[in-house]
Parts: sequence; C-alpha cells; structure tokens
Amino acid sequence: MNGGDEVVATPAGPTLPLEWKFSQVFGERAAGEEVQEVDIISAIEFDKSGDHLATGDRGGRVVLFERTDTKDHGGSRQDLETMDYPLSRHPEFRYKTEFQSHEPEFDYLKSLEIEEKINKIRWCQSANGALFLLSTNDKTIKFWKVQEKKIKKISEMNVDPSKAMGNGCVASSSNSNNPRTYIANGGSLDNSCNHLSDDFTFPSGGISSLRLPVVSSHETSLVARCRRVYAHAHDYHINSISNNSDGETFISADDLRINLWNLEISNQSFNIVDVKPANMEDLTEVITSAEFHPMHCNMLAYSSSKGSIRLVDLRQSALCDSHAKLFEEQEAPGSRSFFTEIIASISDIKFSKDGRYILSRDYMTLKLWDINMDSGPVAAFQVHEYLRPKLCDLYENDSIFDKFECCLSGDGLRVATGSYSNLFRVFGCGPGSTEATTLEASKNPMRRQVPTPSRPSRSLGSSLTRVVRRGAESSGVDANGNSFDFTTKLLHLAWHPTENSIACAAANSLYMYYA
Repeated sequence: MNGGDEVVATPAGPTLPLEWKFSQVFGERAAGEEVQEVDIISAIEFDKSGDHLATGDRGGRVVLFERTDTKDHGGSRQDLETMDYPLSRHPEFRYKTEFQSHEPEFDYLKSLEIEEKINKIRWCQSANGALFLLSTNDKTIKFWKVQEKKIKKISEMNVDPSKAMGNGCVASSSNSNNPRTYIANGGSLDNSCNHLSDDFTFPSGGISSLRLPVVSSHETSLVARCRRVYAHAHDYHINSISNNSDGETFISADDLRINLWNLEISNQSFNIVDVKPANMEDLTEVITSAEFHPMHCNMLAYSSSKGSIRLVDLRQSALCDSHAKLFEEQEAPGSRSFFTEIIASISDIKFSKDGRYILSRDYMTLKLWDINMDSGPVAAFQVHEYLRPKLCDLYENDSIFDKFECCLSGDGLRVATGSYSNLFRVFGCGPGSTEATTLEASKNPMRRQVPTPSRPSRSLGSSLTRVVRRGAESSGVDANGNSFDFTTKLLHLAWHPTENSIACAAANSLYMYYA
C-alpha cells in the first residue's frame, strides 16, 4: 500500500497429501479368530463436537466412546490456548458404555422377521450433561438418553444387623434357615404355622446404638434410557435417518417414502416425499439415502437407485418431483450394459459442512456435486475401477449390491470411502490436489499402499464444468502383489468433524487413524 505499491494476493497452492498413522483399535481379533455375525459393526457416527463416537452392530447394540486426550489436561480448547499448551496430540478415545438398542422381532401380519441390526445412528443435541442419539433398525427408530446417575446406597445402619433393632427384627443371611421370619412392625411370622408371634420384647433401657439409616451417593454409573420409540410408519426397510438443524425434527427414509418427525412426538409423522407409483409395476427407482441440509432446516436431499440426487425445499410441495432440483450425470453413448443401473445406484450421500456440496457414493465411484450446478458432478473419483471386468462374478455372489458409505473432512478438502480387502481411500478435492491415498484397516495402514496416479488431473478450482477423475489406475493387485479379497469389505467409516481423524469398521473391529 505504501508508496503506491499494489498488493496482489497470491493463490494458495494445492494441499499436500496427508500422512496417515495408526491411532487405536477396539475389538481387534486374533489371527484365525472367527467373527460372530452379531458383533459386526453396521454403523459409525461422530457427534458434532467430535468428543463422542457411537457404533452400532448387527446384534442391535450401541457402543459409545469418549475422547480422553483433551480431558487429560483439563479445560476447554480456549483454556488450553491461554495456557499456551500445544494442541498437537491426535484424538484418543476410550470405551464409555454400551446398551441394547434393538431386539429381534417378528411381524406376524406379514410373517417377516425383523432384524435387530442397527442401520444408522445420529447424534442429537446434548443437554444438562446428558447425551442424546437416534438409532434405527429396519422398522423402528428409538430416541436414547445416556446420562451419569449417582448410585444411592443406604448406610449407617445399626451396629449388628443380625440382632433385633428398633421397632422390629432383621434376620441376617447366616440365619436364613431359621423358620421364623421377622417383620417390620414388631413380632415375627412363624413359617411352620403361618401365624404372628408376639414374643419380641424391647430390652430394658432401650438400644444405645440405634442410628437412623442415611442415603448416600458413593459412585456414578452411566444409564441409557429409551425416551421415545417411533414405530409403524414405514412399510419398507428404513435406510437412513437425519437430524434437522433446528434441533427439533428429523427425517426417516425407506425405499419409497421419507417421513418427517418431531423428536417430542412419537405417534405421528408427516410423509414429505412419496415415490410410490399407483401401480407398483411402474416402479422404476427407489430412495437409497436421505440427508437434511446442515444449515437450512427446510432443505433436504435424497438419492435414488438410478444414480440421481434430488434437492427438496420443504416450503414447496415436496411430494411433487417437479419442485425438486435434479442432479444426475448424463450417460455416455454406447456405454450402457446390464450392470449400468446396478452400479449407478447411490448407496450414501453426505453434505459438506457448509452445505455447498453433496458427496455421493455409488458402487464404483465417489462424486462431488455443487448444489448450484445441476449439469453434473464437479469431481469424480474412481474407487476400485479394477473391478469393472469382474462385475459378472460380483453379481453372482451379490457383492455388487454392497452399500459403501462416504464422508467428507470438516474443512471440505478431502473425501473418503471404503473398498474391499478392508481398504479405504482418501481423495483430495481442493484446488490443484492430486491426492489419492489407499489405506488398509490394520495397525499398519500404509502396508498395502497403492501408488498415487502419476498423470496430472484437472483441479476443482480451474474448471468446475469439467469433471475431475482420479484413482482409476489401481490394478487388481496391491503394491505387495497380493490379490484383493472381496469377502472382506470396509462399508462404514466416519471423519472427525474438526480434525483429520477417521474411524472405520472392519468386521467387528473399530480402527482409528490420524494425520
């Protein structure tokens, strides 16, 4: 500025690839140990603060973990900053509690078994030191409150409980074979003849050691209590639930309908999206996932089995598709095959933290969509392109119908999703980024590292209209020459909301990594 010099802002360079390191594992199984079906993790979710993590499994259990590395040094982040304490430690968690959320049920009307498997978990706003969360199986959503409660015990009783005290007698456990049982208001009940005995007499001079019982709290225990049950609103399996930013409502979605609930009202919901045709033979697509916008309480997005995403404004008629903004990628001419629609089906969608982008995962790719551009995705990342020649085999063993989840970093610069052989992939989506990292869910995440593509890719910032495609160079063999295992799959993972930390599930084990 001084002397007429012009200050020119230099554009920020591409973000460097992160170096991921192993942090923790919970439920690690020994070599050769058989995994029980009920112990396989089926849902993972961080709360908004990142201080708590919840997992659900196929046995209907919900397990909670809490962060410990910030508690070790006491106080909030602001307090630590005033103490000039370096916040360089990675997130560390410990087991907090677990509870049985759902039990197996049977629908006698339809003669169908309802699995206890937890499909989704969503955290709600905490209040008064209590944690609140929603969990759902195929048919029923439950609202849970987890809170520390003091265990109350009666103490300071009379000196010897085996002797007669006060206005009655107490029988000790050592005298449990005595046929005579003492009762509260004097006298006793003779078990042999079932009549009251009045042979009790007060000692002369009274009882010098008589003390009144006192209720005291010695320790605390975590108690999970089901506050509400939201049931009988879905004819088809619930595939997703999502909290609204207003803190009062949430949505639940099945194959054909999306319902809006109030957290305080469990016996009533409103159908806001319905794709069920008058004749089921005309059904061409189903709802696969639904998510509320993180900032606008009247906006939500849902994906379909045809690979499209619709953005709905609840202030208009959500039941009418003409009012929804449609996002879909045009099919390349001559590329259609028997598997086209199957692999195009979107299994999961996530909004970025600011709500500007939507991340979607279909069987082969991750796609990033700008909600202001409905012409196509602004970036696409090939997750396991080496599987394309093997689609027939994957169709035969039903692996082609696996539903992989996806997640975004809190700063929106990276995305992640799972694959087979317990691998997961992290892609950079910032301007100029070529990051495409492959990691394994093990204590050595870089053991099966696949080299990053050597050819340059167009950045997201340079041309939003041209799709970025990365990661397609991976072969069916890893860097060590090992073939990929299609029976082990990493379906569920979650990114910490404020830090570069990922939690992912490999069968019954929960692995955590940081960068």
